[in-house]
Amino acid sequence: MMGTVMGRNGMVACSQRLASLVGVQVLSQGGNAVDAAVATAAMLGVLEPMSIGIGGDAFALLYVAGTGEMKALDASGRSPYGADAESFRVRGLHEVPQTGIHSVTVPGAVHCWETLVREHGTRPLADLLDPAVRYAEEGFPVSGFTSHEWRNLEDKLRKNEEAAAGYLVDGRAPGPGEVFRQPDLARTLRGIAEGGADFFYRGEVAEKLVRCSRRLGGAFAMRDFEDHASEWVDPIRCSYRGHEVYQLPPATQGFVALEMLKILEGHDLGSLEHNGVDYLHLFIEAKKHAFADRELYLADRGSMTVSFEDLVSEARVAAMRNGLATARAAVDVAAAPVPGDTEYIAVADGRGNRVSFIQSLFMGFGSGVAVEDTGMILQNRGHMFSLEPGHPNCLGPHKRPSHTLMPGMVCKGGKPVLVVGLKGGHVQAQVQSQIIANVVDFGMTAHEALAAPRFNHLSGAEVSLEPEFSGETVNGLEARGHRVVSGSPESFGGANAIAVDPESGVLMGASDPRKDGCAIGF
Repeated sequence: MMGTVMGRNGMVACSQRLASLVGVQVLSQGGNAVDAAVATAAMLGVLEPMSIGIGGDAFALLYVAGTGEMKALDASGRSPYGADAESFRVRGLHEVPQTGIHSVTVPGAVHCWETLVREHGTRPLADLLDPAVRYAEEGFPVSGFTSHEWRNLEDKLRKNEEAAAGYLVDGRAPGPGEVFRQPDLARTLRGIAEGGADFFYRGEVAEKLVRCSRRLGGAFAMRDFEDHASEWVDPIRCSYRGHEVYQLPPATQGFVALEMLKILEGHDLGSLEHNGVDYLHLFIEAKKHAFADRELYLADRGSMTVSFEDLVSEARVAAMRNGLATARAAVDVAAAPVPGDTEYIAVADGRGNRVSFIQSLFMGFGSGVAVEDTGMILQNRGHMFSLEPGHPNCLGPHKRPSHTLMPGMVCKGGKPVLVVGLKGGHVQAQVQSQIIANVVDFGMTAHEALAAPRFNHLSGAEVSLEPEFSGETVNGLEARGHRVVSGSPESFGGANAIAVDPESGVLMGASDPRKDGCAIGF
């Protein structure tokens, strides 16, 4: 079990060591998994501002030890009431822009924090935000991987005066080991600590955000923020080889991973060579079928034209399974007929509570728009809207866009055995499915499951493989019609996981070796 971190009383796994430490300190001082998740998320927004922050959305799966409930919180934001797809189409645009104020939706993270802590936490929100406030004010040493990502986003930050002033040092990204301070963000976090979500959605922050929107030609008004609320929803789940896999319902893409697993369940993956040609081929083809559904159906729950139950009905999954091209790679896959930059945190406490939490600005530094005097970069989730008339995910007033965020949890016998998720946008569903298969079908530890080489199917016949795959494997896939292309290290995601031994209850955590994070347990 080399590389696996073990503990009995609590564990946090995330992408930054200092954030994991903050979460574990909360646990060691008597806080529960919810308290630790919120403190860790706030800290990550300071340490890794291109990926996560108060300008983004959040989702959480929560296993409540006292009741045995699995709860799901959708804290995603909506488009402005004044959003209008036609205004984009008449300008000849085929998609919502990736950057700028028109890509912004209402940030849901702060409301998420308050909702989780109020209903399931044990510590005041102000106490949980204190470490993030101090590190934002006093500064922190920038990690090597974070500095690299930051440097790649310099041009994006330069396009917005407030973003450049807040997140560049003399016109450049901070280097590895350089101490970076965020006094504006510290003031905003302190205001949230003192005034709660109302400070953000009904007070000073919302007012500044509306003024920023008006100056840039956006459609936001105070009503958009005053009407925002997190929503407890029923999680969706599927059985997979004697386990129950849980995800958030739409507008997240969680059902895509469940579809992939259900399609693959009809094949004895454990009898195949792990990451061999036959194994990879089946996985890639299953991904194509599930993503065809994502592109056609995924939208805000109120706009979905089909239900999750219809998508994963036994008859439909069997049809997709039978439709896998076992001999040759399919280039285009149509959805089967239906009846009628992100950061992830895994937390476990000694009381049996488990939290699978994800928060994100979407792409690096989100929309590239910073709100003056707040230290806040706004997410660009609106880019996920379609502009196609009649599509369930078409941009409209006060509507959630489809989401790539998907915290996961796997249970056996009603108890969590794996808390898992990752950053990586569109790759999340296929990587999370690979990790779950690594654990369930091949008995890997959390560390082994995260460290194993990954594929990332892009589109059509194109698939990228990590460098660890052999030339023989590449040749075998290409002989079946796949076109293997190179992929950047960032394109394979960055996962964190906590496995739980069902007999002893020992927590076994791991953080993706592709990133700068770690798991800490005690």
